[in-house]
Amino acid sequence: MIKHLVFVFCASFALANLATAQTLTIEECYELARANYPAIKKMNLIAQTGELDLKNANKKFIPQLNFSGQATYQSETVGFADITGPDGTPLPSLSKDQYKLQGEVTQLIYDGGSNKSQKDLIEVNNELEQQSLETDLYAINSRINSIYFSVLLMDAQLKQNKLNEADLRAQVQKTEASYANGVAYKSNVDELKAAIVNVEMAGIEYQSNRNAYLQMLSQFIGKELDQASQLTIPDTRTVDQTINRPELRRFDLQQASFEAQKKDLQSSYLPQVSGFFQAGYGRPTLNIIENKFGPWYLAGVRFSWSLGSLYTNSNKKQSLSNKQQQVSFDRETFLFNTQLNLTQEDENVNKYLNLLQKDDEVIALRESVTESAAAQMENGVITTHEYIQKVNTESIAKQNKILHQIQLLQAKYNQKFITGNY
Repeated sequence: MIKHLVFVFCASFALANLATAQTLTIEECYELARANYPAIKKMNLIAQTGELDLKNANKKFIPQLNFSGQATYQSETVGFADITGPDGTPLPSLSKDQYKLQGEVTQLIYDGGSNKSQKDLIEVNNELEQQSLETDLYAINSRINSIYFSVLLMDAQLKQNKLNEADLRAQVQKTEASYANGVAYKSNVDELKAAIVNVEMAGIEYQSNRNAYLQMLSQFIGKELDQASQLTIPDTRTVDQTINRPELRRFDLQQASFEAQKKDLQSSYLPQVSGFFQAGYGRPTLNIIENKFGPWYLAGVRFSWSLGSLYTNSNKKQSLSNKQQQVSFDRETFLFNTQLNLTQEDENVNKYLNLLQKDDEVIALRESVTESAAAQMENGVITTHEYIQKVNTESIAKQNKILHQIQLLQAKYNQKFITGNY
């Protein structure tokens, strides 16, 4: 009765732990790892920097206000001693000390499209920087795959190890009964118990490896995981073979950046037109004949056209075209290598599918051999050592199947990573 109550209590405790155990999918690990990766903090900074650069570019058409002033002393000035006014009074000469304080408001009217091309370039470069970061973040998925499936492998090996241990313990009970009846030796019992210890040692190693992988996963996703944490077996649907990697978008944005730079080159040799208004105070004013302190102003339209960029424009344009060709070659190389990796992973999937078929055949045969060996050991036909060898061989066959199952899952998720189709 007491043993029954203890069993019920332990079973209830185990079920309670299972109910509260943390469960994660591989997709959740991807999202958590991305959010936890330090480089993700750069994403908002890149966006904010792009917005600030655009705001600064937009201010190019805001009226510009400038102030300047000067005081000078001249060794010689214009004189009007020989000129008299209507009343016969000679005109004054300009002072050798002159003063000027002025302000100017300038309004850009036409800039040859320079502002628009600059804003286009800022936007595409901002997208390019963000996409480069996306490419770096995408690489985390491969590392998550490696750790995640290592945990699943340890889970499967632990489960199979428990089954092996249960089979050996059942055999120990039978052998102990035979020993009590005088039809078996104590060495038979001890050898079976030693085999159980070996299985327990393997279990300790599996559990230790599992804990290590869970800690690595915990650091990646920024979430505390313990021994009770469970990882779900992921989906194994057929993978779309179309290449849809973030690197391709980055190549496209690099091309777009060079195109924007070409347009910016075109605007550099077009004329610019602006309006201006100047107002000042000093001596002399615009009416220099008076030679007095006073205010003055003038307004007008300013036209400028610098053709110096034409000398280098052709070379710069060719340089950008060369860089575009380099990006095209980089894209082709990336697609070529990616397709090679995908072909290799496709072959791995087929290999593990074929191996699993053979694993089932081998396991069926090994189970039959072990079952027969158990009967032979009970009848004294074979030794306990020979029986344990048969058990170990069956265990190895089952562990191989477990390994191939996990390898097949990982190969399919490697296909998803290579293609970018999750």
